[in-house]
Amino acid sequence: MPLTLQSNPPASPSRRLRPLLIAEMCNPEMISVPLEGYSHTNHLRAITDAHVVTHWRNTEDLSKVGWKPGVDFTGIDTEKLSRIAWKLGEKIAGRGKGWTLVSALYVPVYYYFEHLLWKTFAHRIKAGEFDVVHRVTPLSPTCPSPIATLCKQVGVPFILGPLNGGVPWPKAFDAARRKEKEYLSYVRNVYKLLPNYRSTRRDASAIIIGSRDTYQQMPRQYHDRCIYVAENAIDPARFFLKRNHTATRPIKIVFLGRLVPYKGPDMLIEACAPLAKAGALTVDILGDGPMMPELRALVDKLGLADSIRLRGWVKHGQVQEWLSKSDVFAFPSVREFGGAVALEAMAVGCVPIVLDYGGPAELVTNNTGFLIPMGNREEVIQRFRAVLADLAENPEKIDQRSRAAYRRAHQQFTWAEKARRTVQIYHWPMDPTSPKPQFAMPEPDLPLDS
Repeated sequence: MPLTLQSNPPASPSRRLRPLLIAEMCNPEMISVPLEGYSHTNHLRAITDAHVVTHWRNTEDLSKVGWKPGVDFTGIDTEKLSRIAWKLGEKIAGRGKGWTLVSALYVPVYYYFEHLLWKTFAHRIKAGEFDVVHRVTPLSPTCPSPIATLCKQVGVPFILGPLNGGVPWPKAFDAARRKEKEYLSYVRNVYKLLPNYRSTRRDASAIIIGSRDTYQQMPRQYHDRCIYVAENAIDPARFFLKRNHTATRPIKIVFLGRLVPYKGPDMLIEACAPLAKAGALTVDILGDGPMMPELRALVDKLGLADSIRLRGWVKHGQVQEWLSKSDVFAFPSVREFGGAVALEAMAVGCVPIVLDYGGPAELVTNNTGFLIPMGNREEVIQRFRAVLADLAENPEKIDQRSRAAYRRAHQQFTWAEKARRTVQIYHWPMDPTSPKPQFAMPEPDLPLDS
């Protein structure tokens, strides 16, 4: 266990902890990382006396859900630098592309964010107002935290994570990599030369790891302080519907995601085309993006506009309705870090079919869905088609896994459970006698219903 100076006595189990939560991205009205930041911190606030530090742009939306500025959270303004980084990334790579580049451009902005954070909260941290300081977002392991060393110097444990990212691009999909303008990903490991890269890991009291890939990237000398907790979770208050129909032919397939090359919507259409023509299935593709014109042309060319429907962008609040009315969530994404959408499908009992690669493979199991071996483009298409054809002939396999998927999501992957595990992690560096928390990586499977 890493040695950590103690400015305060260990908290008793009966006292609510006082964490300072750093969540630069934290917004209940957004999706992806901002929604994760909000969900995680909101559930931590329910069981601790936490104060959240976030970007000032989130102030209005956080206030709408009852958070009080200055009491529950503090907004820090780095908007001018943020806009410059974002616009520069779009100018170089295009809208919605080049995420590695965007992440790299954002690192100096985050340095400034933590500089202002320390300037604002240093006196309170030094005075012992907070038991721990926890950086919840950014999730990227490429973004250092200078504040880790400052916290160690004043004897307050610094918790980092969940960290997630860096899933290698499959060699067979290098063309998709170039379409995504992910040129910087070829030299991604340069981030290890950034200022504070080593000190962030060296001075963190605990590092929460969100995936196997991220754990493997972590230098071995820091493994003793790494604890696995899956990046994603679901909120039963947001996903309260449940698939309650029996699968029959034609089975109902749904895809949800940005329409970009690496998520494979075109591969799904090609996999489903002969089955759709035979009346074995229907497909609803939810989402928008640069591939929309190409996908429309493909569907029209195949003459399948009635059975493969491009629905466009759907509000996040409507996602559970679409998923609960479907049978299968088919998602041939070749490079997915977290895979929250697969967990959302499971949360309403929609059975996921995903590639056995990256984040979704840590959430989906053989009892709750289908894991497709990675291959080249044609192999992925054929393997998805084979599973879908089998399900169209044997729809009872969908209903069986639907129940197991629902149980897995609601028993093991809720934000409330994740918050409880996070608080266990807080206690570890605060009390030298406490054992290091250990959670399965990934979570064990649940049995199918008989």
